[in-house]
This record gives sequence, C-alpha cells and structure tokens, in this order.
Amino acid sequence: MFEDFRNKTQLEDGMIFPSNIYRKIVLQPAYDEAKKNFLSIMLQINIAHLKMLEEQGLVKKDEAKQIGAALKKIDLNYYRLEDYSPQYEDLFFRIENKLIELAGDVAGNLHIGRSRNDMGIAIYRMTLRKKLLLLMRELLTLRDDLIAAAEEHVDTIMIGYTHTQQAQPTTFAHYLKAVIDQLERDFERMQHVYKTVNRSSMGAAALTTTGFNISRERMRELLAFDDIIENAWDAVAGADYIAEAASIVQLAALNLGRTSQDFLLWATQEFNAFTLASPYVQISSIMPQKRNPVSIEHTRSLLSAVVGDAGTVLQMVHNTPFGDIVDTEDDMQPYLWRAIDRLLGIYKLFGSLVVTMDVNKKKLRSRAENSFANVTELADTLVRSEGISFRQAHSIVSKCIKVLLAHGEESLASLTWGLANTQSKLITGKELTITEEDFYKTLKPESFVGVRTLPGGPAPATMKAALERSKMNTHTLYEWVRLKENGIIEAEKILSTFLEEWNQ
Repeated sequence: MFEDFRNKTQLEDGMIFPSNIYRKIVLQPAYDEAKKNFLSIMLQINIAHLKMLEEQGLVKKDEAKQIGAALKKIDLNYYRLEDYSPQYEDLFFRIENKLIELAGDVAGNLHIGRSRNDMGIAIYRMTLRKKLLLLMRELLTLRDDLIAAAEEHVDTIMIGYTHTQQAQPTTFAHYLKAVIDQLERDFERMQHVYKTVNRSSMGAAALTTTGFNISRERMRELLAFDDIIENAWDAVAGADYIAEAASIVQLAALNLGRTSQDFLLWATQEFNAFTLASPYVQISSIMPQKRNPVSIEHTRSLLSAVVGDAGTVLQMVHNTPFGDIVDTEDDMQPYLWRAIDRLLGIYKLFGSLVVTMDVNKKKLRSRAENSFANVTELADTLVRSEGISFRQAHSIVSKCIKVLLAHGEESLASLTWGLANTQSKLITGKELTITEEDFYKTLKPESFVGVRTLPGGPAPATMKAALERSKMNTHTLYEWVRLKENGIIEAEKILSTFLEEWNQ
C-alpha cells in the first residue's frame, strides 16, 4: 500500500531535482522575483568583484578582460523575459553558466573569494536601499502637501477630540502639523534603518571570509555601501536589517492609518468637515445622492495590508537559526518590498486627496462655537481675573454647564455672565469682577485658540512659525535623500566605465 503512494507521488512530482511541486511553490516564484529585481544588481556585483580581484592580483589583466567581455554580452532583457528552467537551480547559476559559456573556464575565477551567501545578502540590501529611498522621497512629497494644506488652514477653527469626545477648540492646521511631525519621525526612523541596511556583506563568503587576499573595503566602496558588516557570520546570518525595516514600515503605516480613520469619520455627512474632490469619490449604483469616500477607505485598508505584510516578515524571522537560512531570504524579501511599494502609493494618494478637498470652514467653526468645548479657557480666565484657585474656577464653570444641561441647553450660547456670577457667589462667596464684555469674549473659540501661543499651540502666529520651521528643514531632508541616491548612481557609472575598459 505504501509503495502505491510512493509510486504515485514520484510519477506526479518527478524523481530528480527539482520536484514539480517544489519548482511551482518555491523556485519559480523566487526566480520571477529575482529576474524582476536582481539582474542589474547582480551584474554590478560581478563587475565590482572582478575589478577588485584584478586590483588584488587574484585574476590577471587579460583574464579580467576576457571575463569583462563576457559580462558585457549578458543580455539582461533576455533574462527578464525568459522563464525558469529546471536546468539551473536559480538565476545566479544561470548567469554563471552563461559566463562560462561565453568566456570559458576562466569565468569560474569570478567566484574567487565569494559565495552565493554574501552575494545574496548584498543583493537583498542593494534592492532594499533603493526601495527605501523611493519611499522616503514620497514621504517628503506627502509632507510638502500637508504643510501647504496646514498653511491654508491656520485660521480654520475646529473642535479637537479626546477619547472621541469634544474637548477643546483648535485649528485644522494644528491637527495637520501633528501629522507632519509624526511623518518627520517616520522619516528619521527610515534614515536610521537605511544606515543599518546599507552595509556590505561582500567578503564574508559562505560564513568565515576566505583565504584569498580580497578587499572587503574596496567592494564596499565600489557598491556604494556606507560600511561593511565586520563579522562574517553576522554578515550572512543577521536578518535584523530587514526586521528593522519591516518594523519601521509597519509603524509608518500604523501612524498614517490613525489619520485615515479620522478622515473617514470626518467625511461623513454628520461631521461634514470636508468634501473630497470628484476624482476621489465613487457613486452608488442605487442611491443617487451618494458620494462614497472610497479613496480614504482604500487608504485605510491598504495600510492594514502594509501592516500585515510587514508583520509577516517579522513572523518569518521569528525563531529561525542564527545562520544562513532560506527563511530570511527569497521567500521573505518580497513581503517587505510589497509593503514598501504599497505605502509609497498610499503616500501619493493621501497627499493628493488632502490638497484637493474642500474644507467646510464655516461648519467647523459653527460646531466649535455652539459647543461646550471653550469652557477650559473660561476657567483659566476666572483664575486670572478673580484671583481664585483653578479648582474653584473649574467648579464654577462645571456648575454652570450642569445647570444648562438640566434645562436642555447644549451650547455656550446660553451661558450668561449672570449665571456664572451666581455660581461664583455660591462657591467663593464673591461676585465676579470680570466685565461682561471680557466674559463673552472668552467664550469665543477664536479667543481660546488665540491665547495658546506656547510652542506647540494652535495660535495662528505660533502655527505659522512652526510651519515655517518645517519648510526651512525641507531642503535638508531632500538633500539627504539626494546624496544617497547620487552616491548609488555615481557608483553605477563607475562600474560601467570598468566594463567599457575591459571591452576596448
């Protein structure tokens, strides 16, 4: 009976490597990702390694020219279109086989002092660093959009919420500046993870370096890495670079997800805080009046997908041996790439919908004015004008609100100087000294916002100054990204010149 199962499986799955099912679920997907992401980087590493071997005297100049000529003949577009072949385990062996076919056995010397292990990690890191830079550039574009929107709304009064309940008047700019500051922290975390990622594994070989006199520092320089991973075991085993990147991307998605949840709530007709532009809404198939804010819905759901993909990376690293292991390689890397690509698109979408939406300034101000959100400032004012403790002032205002609520009143429009004076006499035994004019001025949301001039407050002048500081920092942030991008571009140009020299 068991032999029947064995024979059936061997008939369906084959008897030589790779089995049909192994090819389908492991090798084919890994090959597809590799030919899409790795071909140019693999060629760059080959050029850099060959140049380093030549400089170190580990291959002769005529051998370098012979191998370099073969590298020149590699048609990357051919391999981008070509399907996986079971004749070769992976893309690395397929390219190596072609080089030997073109240059002869001497091409085998290109593998002196290296392994698929250190080369593979370098490929992953070089792929990831470019994706991180693209993400960081798009984050800065979103930041620009939010700064522009905040500048437009420094005087747009709205209610701020705590515990989902009306709390205090503020401005839409104040809210947006909080999001901007959070984005800047996301950017700083990405800068840190870029430093972690952009370190060279080349020269670690399989696990223990090599007995050949190669130059790890030269490989670092040629491939535009900022540093080397000193310990060879760490170079091929350490997966914290991708775990750190996944954590940062996940946190960035969680951060923006909270804002998208606010926006989805504020887009309801009950809140009516803003109206999305037509390109970002869909109609209903049955209800003619509907303008569904699907762009915000998709933002929220796709951010959850980013969190999920990043979480998958962390889960795949969990409890893996600290060595070269496939768990942290081809199967895992695409989850992080997909998370980054999604987050990049979401940044673009969110920035677009913010700068094109119409904010209902009149409705937001009216809601703030006709609420009890301003009473904190009334209590503060009574402390200053009456010389009483804050707890006494708090009690006076609290009693006033309870009286109004008992009579069915739900806004400060019904709060009079006389009512406050009555409560003051009951609680402190003194009449109010504040004038009625100053009393009613205190109840205005503009007054509440206007006196909050401390750093971080919503007062228009304070907010304009804060936004100006953010704008002044913009060049520095973009310049950091540009310098990293240019470093990679210049290194790629230099590698191209080596290839041309070998082919003269």
